[in-house]
Amino acid sequence: MNLNQIQNVYFIGIGGIGMSALARYFKYIGKKVSGYDKTPSMLTNELIESGIDIHFEENIGLIPSDYYVENTLVIFTPAVPVTHSEWNYFIERQYQVKKRAEVLGIITKGTFSFAVAGTHGKTTTSSILGHILHESGADVTAFVGGIVENYNSNLIGNGKTVTVVEADEFDRSFLHLHPNIACVTSMDADHLDIYGTSDAIEASFVEFVSKVEDKNNLFITKELPLDGVQCAINEDGVYKAFNVRIENGTYVFDVHTPSEVMKDLRFGLPGKHNLMNALMAIAMSKTFGTSTDAIAKALASFNGIRRRFSYQIKTEKLVYIDDYAHHPTEINAVHQAVRELYPHRKVLAIFQPHLFSRTRDFVDGFAESLSAFDEVFLMDIYPARELPMEGVTSEWLLGKMTNSNKKIVAKEDLLTEIKANDAPVIVTIGAGDIGEMVPSIKTILNENI
Repeated sequence: MNLNQIQNVYFIGIGGIGMSALARYFKYIGKKVSGYDKTPSMLTNELIESGIDIHFEENIGLIPSDYYVENTLVIFTPAVPVTHSEWNYFIERQYQVKKRAEVLGIITKGTFSFAVAGTHGKTTTSSILGHILHESGADVTAFVGGIVENYNSNLIGNGKTVTVVEADEFDRSFLHLHPNIACVTSMDADHLDIYGTSDAIEASFVEFVSKVEDKNNLFITKELPLDGVQCAINEDGVYKAFNVRIENGTYVFDVHTPSEVMKDLRFGLPGKHNLMNALMAIAMSKTFGTSTDAIAKALASFNGIRRRFSYQIKTEKLVYIDDYAHHPTEINAVHQAVRELYPHRKVLAIFQPHLFSRTRDFVDGFAESLSAFDEVFLMDIYPARELPMEGVTSEWLLGKMTNSNKKIVAKEDLLTEIKANDAPVIVTIGAGDIGEMVPSIKTILNENI
């Protein structure tokens, strides 16, 4: 498919974090962009403000009349059901209908492409890498699965020759990509509704890394059973972060590379997992040829990602952090970072589980990771693309938690319960619509300060 011949791009599910980045990209390069989503959100509001036409009613009559077969690309998210009337409208008329991952594959095939893979850390690593490359003057566009605070967008840059993409293992999407340089941050079991077994997930990652012809351009953590350049923190690796310390809430560290030692790098995102994400981005950008000075300057100026350990309130009396974590490993990383920064303060975690299948598959892991917090408010499971499963409930998860300071809190009661709580550190966690509640939670908490 030749994107130069496309004049119109129509999105079914335009409000998703990955879909909206593509929508911004096509709008920027001069295509006419419009689409459908089920519900309005902060993301769809931002797209509408940028001039993109979006409707929220499933209605083929709202598809623009000048979107003809020969000049229109239709992009859909796998979350769209096959019964969707607009999807069927385009299929029946033989439009070019492609998954988001297929379109990213087309874009990466025509550019020098960085691909960031891993069950955790993709968004942060690709954001840091995109920021480094953009700040160093590279002709780059980075498609990011989160809103990067420095740009207030999930798109970094407007380059035509270099791309940074998240290599998403969901639905085996990353197998569409054409990476020149890549990394794998982790390979934990996830998306078992798609893969069935952890062995199947590992096999898919092995197939992905086989796409990187030169294994000197593939970066991995030490524990992964893959052939690549090893990155490590405080232990031997080709790229090694060491002499790690915290100064005024910021990591300061050195990095040993194959050619030099980079001294006194500064990076503001807390948590050892984020230090590894930064190290991966450093390794990839050094391999690309980015200067040490440019890397150091960009790392120090990186402000993080919305909903990735995102400070909403940070005062002496009260700290409120919001995070997208939706897997036990990610929740453990949030807990580690909070404890490192606030070792002697009570921490309240408010968690909204995401997907019935994920809750079922990892219930014991969720119970263990959540029990590490001082107090837990557990919300109902956010279904996303799924129907309820018998016996898979938040009450079931709550019963497995060993922490006695826990309770189920309904969404409509959450603000009242938060207002009545005395915890000096509060963390909201989850990938569902809890993110939409953050402004209201912030308002309630500010009244308490």
